[in-house]
Amino acid sequence: MVRPGPSTYHGAMDWLLAPDYWVAREILQRGVAAVFLIAFASTLNQFRALLGERGLLPANRLLAGPGARGPSVFTRWGYSDAKLVAVCWVGLVVAGTLVAGLPQAGPAWVVLAAFLLLWGLYQSIVNIGGIFYGFGWEMLLLEAGFTVGFLGSHQVDPPRTILILIVWLVFRLEFGAGMIKWRGDPAWRNLTALYYHHETQPMPGPLSRRAHLAPRWWHRCEVAGNHVAQLAVPFLLFVPQPVASIAAGVVIATQAWLVATGNFAWLNWITIVLACAAIDDAAFGGLASLVAGLPAGPVGPLAERAAAPAGWTVVVLLATAGLLVAGIPALRNLFSRSQLMNASFNRWQLGNAYGAFGSVTRQRTEVVIEGRIDDEVGDDDADPETETGWHEYEFRGKPGDPARRPRQFAPYHLRLDWMMWFLPLGSLHQRWFQALLLKLLAADPAVLALLRVDPFSGRAPDRIRVLTYRYRFANDQETKDRSLYWIRSDRRLAIGPVRRG
Repeated sequence: MVRPGPSTYHGAMDWLLAPDYWVAREILQRGVAAVFLIAFASTLNQFRALLGERGLLPANRLLAGPGARGPSVFTRWGYSDAKLVAVCWVGLVVAGTLVAGLPQAGPAWVVLAAFLLLWGLYQSIVNIGGIFYGFGWEMLLLEAGFTVGFLGSHQVDPPRTILILIVWLVFRLEFGAGMIKWRGDPAWRNLTALYYHHETQPMPGPLSRRAHLAPRWWHRCEVAGNHVAQLAVPFLLFVPQPVASIAAGVVIATQAWLVATGNFAWLNWITIVLACAAIDDAAFGGLASLVAGLPAGPVGPLAERAAAPAGWTVVVLLATAGLLVAGIPALRNLFSRSQLMNASFNRWQLGNAYGAFGSVTRQRTEVVIEGRIDDEVGDDDADPETETGWHEYEFRGKPGDPARRPRQFAPYHLRLDWMMWFLPLGSLHQRWFQALLLKLLAADPAVLALLRVDPFSGRAPDRIRVLTYRYRFANDQETKDRSLYWIRSDRRLAIGPVRRG
């Protein structure tokens, strides 16, 4: 392995430097940039249909009301679909250069400017995104992108204080999620939560059914392991090496299991990336030796480095102080009996509180939308209330056709599919859902492009209706006999039929 070159500087500020975390910096900066790339691509593909000028919840209306949450370039210069596309393409290009490592080859200021630009552009989108951008992983990406920019470039060693702040971010993410679960649903405390969660989570993946059908003793072990990983292991991230690297490995392993058994956008993927802040070059070198059979040894830079500019050091220390202050409310929140989940305490969305699934849904209810074209139905079926001629709209990720195996989409985020999961937990009479039904009645091309199957191939249906079903995973025998992944029952008419016009 490549050993780090000898440092050419020594001084009072050496404590600020972490020359043994070069691999961690590469993973952190390129990994977070890769998530930004996915986030901007997701926005480019979906925002206009959901929130654009003719979207379900037009952003212009949100900007005119109390819904905008913070700073945004659209607040200053107004929103248009063309401006949204421009913002996305700038974000894609900048994120792509960071993934390729191009800014990292220059001065530290260049890397910082690139990440601050990504942070500002994506925050501009999130702050006008309303409910479609109200997920915890949006603010997590913003905070991560802001922080990793201060790790600098190849011309300087990684600042130790910034690495510690990233570990602190992982701590808030993991411990916050653990405390939300422990304080919330008793199913987490009595170890039964995963009797249900693999089946009822928002968007199951290809392995979710197999995970759900595992023995109950295994589900109890899963929950117990989750408590250890989220309530105990995060404290070990702050312990000197090699304990910190081992703790990070546990976090990564548990997040990888979540990746394998569900579709939680980029939440698990970015957590894996951020956990690498606790792994030093010696640990990465040992892992490479174990996997590839290479000679053991640390990894790191080959060339000698010059001393970091004094101005850069000042910027890093100011950023450290600012992020520490921003994190004080989140620290208090962790130990509050009224703990908030996925909450921001300032308009910049830094120093946030995180958490997920404080309660577990016991049964899965799916909303199914069907349409009907009257002239395709014979005279004997002219009654609009009959079952003849109704065809189902298929979404890309959410369960629909019982014979269709769930797909893997994460880290890409299907925003409409996720919002469909929340509908039966509240009310179907939400403005965005009513707008969706109207768009389907009008065969709106932008909305239809978000779906997997338009049963009418672009034609506008004459009528539309909304049904609800209870879904459960098929057991092995049912899958073998009937080639089904889901069994659906308890069919109910929720809305309609509604006539076009």
